[in-house]
Amino acid sequence: MTLGPAELAAMIEAVARRISTERVALNRLDAALGDGDHGTNVSAAFNSAVEAIAALNQPSASDVWLAAAKAVMNSMGGASGAIFGSFFLKGVPVLRGKDSVNKRDLEAVLEAGLKGVKARGKAGVGDKTMVDALAPAVTAFAGADDFTEGFSSAAEAARKGADSTRDLIARHGRAKYLGGRAIGHIDPGAMTVAILFEAIDKWSREAW
Repeated sequence: MTLGPAELAAMIEAVARRISTERVALNRLDAALGDGDHGTNVSAAFNSAVEAIAALNQPSASDVWLAAAKAVMNSMGGASGAIFGSFFLKGVPVLRGKDSVNKRDLEAVLEAGLKGVKARGKAGVGDKTMVDALAPAVTAFAGADDFTEGFSSAAEAARKGADSTRDLIARHGRAKYLGGRAIGHIDPGAMTVAILFEAIDKWSREAW
């Protein structure tokens, strides 16, 4: 089983739809730790990615991923845009020259994206960031036998990782200035990652 450019585009579209429905909830999470606009910004970013991908003419897999990276960076802006954009951007070289993507390819894409996020945000597991959801999701996907199992395992791991941020003190972003007051609140970036993998999991089960 492989994913072509059309399937990658459909995955991103599924993520955009799900994030749009969760926009207000993500804003509420962000209001406890930041400006309260994370949901609005990330929803706009993924909608922009869908539009950018749709405008491509016979794109390759790397074209789809690069368009998503640029759209997310340009639409979100600031640190969040750079970090979420890095997740896609670092996977582009892995996809270059490929007509289709197998599971091993996507593992490499996700691992490159995780490294990019860590480097850009200078964050690791336990810092109350999106890494707390992304790192276990990437590990879970790599440990599965196929796409279907991988997406399901990644979604479950990402959700657990996001929930774990409730008990953490933030070490990055505006939330770090809250100190112990950040405890009890889930990081909105981590929740966005959980939503992303849950959307892809649902898409894969419906598509296949």
